[in-house]
Amino acid sequence: MTGIKLRLSDQTIEVQRGIIGYEVAKQVKSAHSPIAFKLGQQLYDLSSAVQEGGDFTFVFPEDPEGTEILRHSSAHLLAQAVKRLFPSAQVTIGPVIEDGFYYDFDYERAFTPEDLTAIEAEMQVIVKDKLPVKRLVVSRAQAIEKFKQIGEHFKVEIIKDLPADEVISIYEQGEFFDLCRGPHVPNTRFLKAFQLTKVSGSYWRGDAKGKPLQRIYGTAFANKEALKAYFVRLEQAKARDHRLIAKKMHLFHIDPSAPGMVFWHPNGQMIYQLLMDYVGQLNRQQGYQVIQTPQVLDGDLWEKSGHKSKFSDDMFFLSSEGRDYALKPMSCPCHIKVFNQSLKSYRNLPVRYAEFGRVHRNEPSGTLQGLMRLRGFVQDDGHIFCLPSQITDEVRRFVEQVKTTYQAFGFDQFSMKLSTRPKVRVGDDAVWDQAESALQTALDQQDIAWELNPGEGAFYGPKVEFSLKDCLGRVWQCGTVQLDFLMPERLGASYVDEKSQKKVPVMLHRAILGSLERFLGILLENTNGHLPFWLAPEQVMVMTIHPDHQNYAQAVVRKLRQIGIRVSLDDRPEKIGLKVREATIRRVYYLVTIGQKEVEKQVVTIRDQQGDHQQISLDQWTEQLMSLKHPPGLIGPIS
Repeated sequence: MTGIKLRLSDQTIEVQRGIIGYEVAKQVKSAHSPIAFKLGQQLYDLSSAVQEGGDFTFVFPEDPEGTEILRHSSAHLLAQAVKRLFPSAQVTIGPVIEDGFYYDFDYERAFTPEDLTAIEAEMQVIVKDKLPVKRLVVSRAQAIEKFKQIGEHFKVEIIKDLPADEVISIYEQGEFFDLCRGPHVPNTRFLKAFQLTKVSGSYWRGDAKGKPLQRIYGTAFANKEALKAYFVRLEQAKARDHRLIAKKMHLFHIDPSAPGMVFWHPNGQMIYQLLMDYVGQLNRQQGYQVIQTPQVLDGDLWEKSGHKSKFSDDMFFLSSEGRDYALKPMSCPCHIKVFNQSLKSYRNLPVRYAEFGRVHRNEPSGTLQGLMRLRGFVQDDGHIFCLPSQITDEVRRFVEQVKTTYQAFGFDQFSMKLSTRPKVRVGDDAVWDQAESALQTALDQQDIAWELNPGEGAFYGPKVEFSLKDCLGRVWQCGTVQLDFLMPERLGASYVDEKSQKKVPVMLHRAILGSLERFLGILLENTNGHLPFWLAPEQVMVMTIHPDHQNYAQAVVRKLRQIGIRVSLDDRPEKIGLKVREATIRRVYYLVTIGQKEVEKQVVTIRDQQGDHQQISLDQWTEQLMSLKHPPGLIGPIS
């Protein structure tokens, strides 16, 4: 055996080629117990052999990747417990999802809450048994035979559909084994903090025409403290549900007559329009030309663009006069159509188009969730047609625009991920090298840390994803910029270079908010409905204590409206306490009470969202409000 060098964070060690991860941990005397290791960017089980040198990292339960491994292993733990208690149940697929995991089962009756309690107790028994988890690499034929013998026909179907060159691995723990790529924990004793959360219906491979299944959800963390904190956050999230907030603020509703579509009320439409106005003005400052494209387009266009072959299950189709059409699921082919209307010189590039494009996607009804998941929504869509040499500068400009926008809405914490070339892709490696290098250079020029997400780019080009972190620590992926080498060529986009030859431009797909509806849902939950002053649909409510004070109250309202403040008057003959409670529930930003003292002194008493009171002259207050009227980052007011 020859020696290889492993670069750890604090030292470089030499080991024998073929040493397993456990032995490396012993050699460096790790203070904590790792559950896996990384060589470069690849994750491995601790029982895996190290065959080459390079950057070596242990993965611990508290690490993000460690937590994912815990959850993946907990899904296997769940399946093992179900098979012990309900031997006739068939196991299907059990992936890790955001904040947890699930496993789908085929069983003759519905699982009950009592069943979940029993399953969780059996999972605890398996943990206490400290069963070693072993990985076996088998041939396709061996795997099929192994699962046929125990009657798991869903697993047999999965194996038959795997690519011909796929390495097939099976993980065993005690009497249970499952098809899986891994990695997994070395031993069930590492699964110390988990909890099953609910059961729901599902379908085999997500196809509504497929076999109905039952999905058991759960979550897992490195320790019980983290698990407890998670459920505390869940309770906080329930209290901040944007649907509850929207009802109190009279923003929107979703009706059974239009599932996955939004009926905007006046207050909600006000916010919606302000979002578009703000982003639209930032786009204009960055040199974007605003366009508008149709929602219904010929099916041939979606065939040429590649959407029909890859996304047809998510599209709405219709026909008229013997011709097939589709509601657009995205706007990119339409923007190429606009670009192609005139011949461009290299001197004209970059060309930047922006559109608040209404799109429709045929999401399964069971996945619809308020503003967070809809069938019809608007994207702050944009496409940049540029030279390869312009990619770095365009991405840099876009990242700066993203920062400005997110900070304007109070999101100071956000992250960036660079997703690089996948195995299956278009374009030659030289073009991918240039594109990935350009993206990385642009990200390096920012004062924000970014992560590499190898192999997760789109088949047509690498991309950068922007994710927000809200006040509850939840991460929401919103913005993106993607490089595309394929669609401009497929749809005939070109420019004339300095040698008078036609070339295909690079196309950047970009969005900051993503879906306006979803972003608004995130914003409502992050602020609990207490939006910044410039965005609040009801900025000021003037309330009279007695009818005698009405004339002065009306004068205050007129003054505020003159400077563009959204203000209402509540002069009902009701007690002031009732008026305050109602306006507070609606999240009115400032409450103004007008009584005898205010009339005599010609002042206003204002109450802000924190409940603090201040008495001030109307002129002084209007000066303060003028400074709050406009969002940050704009050269001038919203127009």
